[in-house]
Amino acid sequence: MTDAGQTPHPGLAQSPFLAAARGEAPSHTPVWFMRQAGRSLPEYLAVREGIGMLESCMDADLVTEITLQPVRRYGVDAAIFFSDIVLPLKAVGVDLDIKPGVGPVVASPVRTLADVEAIPDLTDEHVPFITQAVRQLVAELGATPLIGFAGAPFTVASYLVEGGPSKEHAKTKAMMFGAPDVWDALMRKIAGIAAAYLRIQVEAGASAVQLFDSWAGALTPDDYRASVMPHSQRVLAAAGELGVPRIHFGVGTTNLLGLMGEAGADVVGVDWRTPLELAIPQVGDRAVQGNLDPTLVFAPTEVMTQRAAAIIDAGRAAAGHIFNLGHGVIPSTDPDQLARLTDFVHGY
Repeated sequence: MTDAGQTPHPGLAQSPFLAAARGEAPSHTPVWFMRQAGRSLPEYLAVREGIGMLESCMDADLVTEITLQPVRRYGVDAAIFFSDIVLPLKAVGVDLDIKPGVGPVVASPVRTLADVEAIPDLTDEHVPFITQAVRQLVAELGATPLIGFAGAPFTVASYLVEGGPSKEHAKTKAMMFGAPDVWDALMRKIAGIAAAYLRIQVEAGASAVQLFDSWAGALTPDDYRASVMPHSQRVLAAAGELGVPRIHFGVGTTNLLGLMGEAGADVVGVDWRTPLELAIPQVGDRAVQGNLDPTLVFAPTEVMTQRAAAIIDAGRAAAGHIFNLGHGVIPSTDPDQLARLTDFVHGY
């Protein structure tokens, strides 16, 4: 799905990544890496020097360059749009910043219904740089698909409620359990923003989307089903209407994989803690993505590739399998090792 007058590249029809995401047979096991565009690349550090994270995400030319860097270097089967899950909040006027070594920090955490109502809905006019960057990328990428993404409602809500990153998510859960009316309003607000953000990326030319629910693993299945899943469903349903494959990923979600699939995913991302042979029966007739432990790229190459081979073999039991790490690339990763891993997956 692209802007009127913009025809998708004919080579996308042969994309191994899109084939696997749709449960079709790809020509080879496709591979891309979460956080492949970022701190592990010297060329990334060079272009980002002296430029803040959110500032970088709002510069269409810089976003284009950073997104393309790992595609040039590794020849991965998909590009992931360079941005941050809190960027749409920044774009609509929420006072937040990404502090190096800390993460997103919100000046005035959300506590009341009035706080929720003060957050504007996202429109195309808030993010013209996103539309521009996606169009530029699609033109450059040709037959390589671009994955658009958004933060899922629970994870984004946890930043807004906690005021920053949290290990326990205590304030978030306190709102979820103790102020369900505020919680529901906040989740609806974020779901609307996420759905709009994905629509903007797809209409500009993104070929697939990923919804990141990084902190969903902090929830029990019952709490996820009651208080979180309906809102993720709204986002994924809206993305589904755009006709692109939808990937749903969370960390520590061994006990939620079936529900995350049911929420509306075509592909369920599996972190490294859950062996694919355990994950695949849970997700049903859906593709899986993952799930090499990101630390294995620091092991000897033959150890890394042996583990990768086992993951590819296990993935054959799924409706489709996209090879990835089980979480993002660690900043101190040697890019040459990721290049060897990409070549190994392609040749296996």
